[in-house]
Amino acid sequence: MCPANRDDSEKHLKSAARTGAITADFSKVLVVGKSSINRVVVSKIVEKSGLKPISEPPEIAEKTLTGQLPGAVILDGGPDNMDCDRLMSAIDALRRASGKPLPAVILLSTRNGTPESLGLSSVVDAVVAKPITPERLQPVVDRLVGRGKARAFTRPLR
Repeated sequence: MCPANRDDSEKHLKSAARTGAITADFSKVLVVGKSSINRVVVSKIVEKSGLKPISEPPEIAEKTLTGQLPGAVILDGGPDNMDCDRLMSAIDALRRASGKPLPAVILLSTRNGTPESLGLSSVVDAVVAKPITPERLQPVVDRLVGRGKARAFTRPLR
């Protein structure tokens, strides 16, 4: 394999999390999906929660995570819930390395159910069924990002 084609993003995520180089920014939400239209719709809903969306296709989102840690990631799973599978392993590596369930992960799915009932990765914290509406997505974003903020402030002072 050519060194330029080597995928060492998981290694980079682990080392960054281990050294504390990445701290969670609960004001940001990474919106990931192949459809630019869906990313725009979801980003508008995220903005209604007073958060800053970062909209990326799956190919670029992994690199975005190496430089910053948003409070949540919203993944558009596409028609078969697999459009963002490659990113799931990177998020899982980041969570394991940091020892925290951050970022929170929401999967936008064509099917309804829980992550367990749909046979999804343990990285997924919540599933929101399509079509995506503010009434469906916004409460989930508020709950998960709010949960992360509460955890961030419960650490003992040094």
